[in-house]
Amino acid sequence: MELLRNAVRPYAWGSRTTIPELLGRPVPAPHPEAELWMGAHPGDPSHVIGPDGTERSLLELVEADPVGQLGTSCAGRWGGRLPFLLKILAAEEPLSMQAHPSAAQAAEGYAREESSGIPRDASNRNYPDPTAKPELVCALTEFHALAGFRDPERTIALLKAIETPGLAKYAVLLEAQPDPAGLRALFTTWITLPQAALDELLPEVLDSCVKHVRDRGEFDVECRTILELGEAHPRDAGVLAALLLNRLTLSAGEAIYLPAGNLHLYLHGTAVEILANSDNILRCGLTPKHVDVPELLRVVDFACGEMPVQSGEREERLSVYRTDAPEFELSRIEWEAGDDGEIAVHDVGPQILLCTAGGLLVTADDGEQVELRRGQSVWLPAADPAVLVRPLSGERTQVFRATAGTC
Repeated sequence: MELLRNAVRPYAWGSRTTIPELLGRPVPAPHPEAELWMGAHPGDPSHVIGPDGTERSLLELVEADPVGQLGTSCAGRWGGRLPFLLKILAAEEPLSMQAHPSAAQAAEGYAREESSGIPRDASNRNYPDPTAKPELVCALTEFHALAGFRDPERTIALLKAIETPGLAKYAVLLEAQPDPAGLRALFTTWITLPQAALDELLPEVLDSCVKHVRDRGEFDVECRTILELGEAHPRDAGVLAALLLNRLTLSAGEAIYLPAGNLHLYLHGTAVEILANSDNILRCGLTPKHVDVPELLRVVDFACGEMPVQSGEREERLSVYRTDAPEFELSRIEWEAGDDGEIAVHDVGPQILLCTAGGLLVTADDGEQVELRRGQSVWLPAADPAVLVRPLSGERTQVFRATAGTC
């Protein structure tokens, strides 16, 4: 049971205030800080802080003692690798539009690219590892995203509401086949448009979105999102693809689960994210990074309808976010102001506790104690005994608990 020092990832879309403020550092930071990583990712592992202040990479600890750190079952199933990565995500600007492969797709794609001799760190590499990358994002603040394909009937209504001469034929195309196959056909057409055709169509669409917003139309939020994306990426087919996705606004504590194939784009806000420990991303657009359209089309799931939003299955102070991902499970523990009750935290596998509000005392069966302040996290290896957690003071306290899924 030891505190973690975690890596900050300085991507351009990040915030200069959110993560520094969470960690108690000067605000604003000199550069955008987008993600705080907690786990044993080979690219930037957390470091465990020993009682004497010395540090050791969590990745090294897991590799040296996989059974003690992960438990027999988890170490066996995941080849001695911590299967999840926990993050704080601070999006000031939209990320790229992307989807992630299934386990079978990742294994096949990785083997194919290995046999082709593509370096694992090459910019055109789609599968740097052979594992799936499902993820779940839980809002800490109001959090905005595009995720999953909207019901085609609603998308037809949107396309007609912003209809332009160039857009009309595409609304007709989807109206003739308002199902996943029709969405696939329209999506494929748009992301493979020649640049000249795209340069003619996109300004029409953006001008119509401006008019729709001015007229306070039914799809005001969707049109504002398209305008935001169009301003940042004026010649990108991903702006058109965004017309097909559900536009979501999550309140604090609400979460969405993104299984394999789900096309999504995080727009703005702060969230806790848990995902499989993988780097496999197939990008659709809205990024200067590599976009492989044929491979993307192999991975994207065109199932459509409203995107499920969950608040967690609640039992007293504990809320659990259920998914079918075997790599991880996320839960949230909250104490209201004045509540100082203890709760037992135990699992047969590894755990990370992350404090996002207030502060708490973590006590092991042997009497060892660790104080966890806002922004801090602690590693609980499988070999550790059960622990009790309770607030340090009478203020509202919140902690997120990351564990492996079904091992």
